[in-house]
Amino acid sequence: MTILIQQPEFGVEAEETKVPADEKDLVLDGGFVVPQINSFGQTFRDYDAESQRQEGVESFYRTNHINQTYGFVKKMREEYGKLDRVEMSIWECCELLNEVVDESDPDLDEPQIEHLLQTAEAIRKDYPNEDWLHLTGLIHDLGKVLLLPSFGELPQWAVVGDTFPVGCSFDESIVHHKYFKENPDYNNPTYNTKYGVYAEGCGLNNVMMSWGHDDYMYLVAKENQTTLPSAALFIIRYHSFYALHRSEAYKHLMNEEDVENLKWLQIFNKYDLYSKSKVRIDVEKVKPYYLSLIEKYFPSKLKW
Repeated sequence: MTILIQQPEFGVEAEETKVPADEKDLVLDGGFVVPQINSFGQTFRDYDAESQRQEGVESFYRTNHINQTYGFVKKMREEYGKLDRVEMSIWECCELLNEVVDESDPDLDEPQIEHLLQTAEAIRKDYPNEDWLHLTGLIHDLGKVLLLPSFGELPQWAVVGDTFPVGCSFDESIVHHKYFKENPDYNNPTYNTKYGVYAEGCGLNNVMMSWGHDDYMYLVAKENQTTLPSAALFIIRYHSFYALHRSEAYKHLMNEEDVENLKWLQIFNKYDLYSKSKVRIDVEKVKPYYLSLIEKYFPSKLKW
């Protein structure tokens, strides 16, 4: 079955209109059409489907859930928040991702640069006047350079995968939740309650998220004083936070600004997820456009 998602109006949930089941494509807001299945012939984000990547993905999440503790995240944010490893432009960072493949992703085995451009171009087609959102699509995964030697060559479990708050209980909606039972924080009374070290409505900006490319790229953009709007930074930091934007978990920690920004994230997420296809992008053709956006919203050289 294909779903047609109408152009969203903020404050109003998008209506889902059923279309004939023999149509095999998903039509996003402005008409961008993508395959209904991923690169492996499975439905998107099916973590139980038997495929050539399923076993590796589950193994990844076991390691991730055991090791992503409050203490670990605090240490990583302090270390990488110094931004003292590399100086380079946004586009140079995009090109670095040619060698990166995300082992946590059950839908994609292409180099990451392909996914960045697929996402950005899909958004550009449907939201031609929101150039900040086009650029956000391009840069949202750049933090995956943490996998490369010049950035410390962190293990995959500390870079990719769905993200979640640490410092409070792990919601059952998180993929492969069962493996949290081996996490030291799981039985720690300071961290294993609904609020943990936080308070209701404290704002997600005050919540520690599991460490990875999302939080790192957020720090890079923020500390290099990007002029991208608040919604863009929210998308970058929480685009892998599926427990929130898919299952509505942890909403008790959100403030009013988070509620507004979440509307943009839910728009963005459809393109981040469903643009993962075998459709190739002509990099040289679109490069001048994205270079102009980078110049508009970022300094020429960034500290990473």
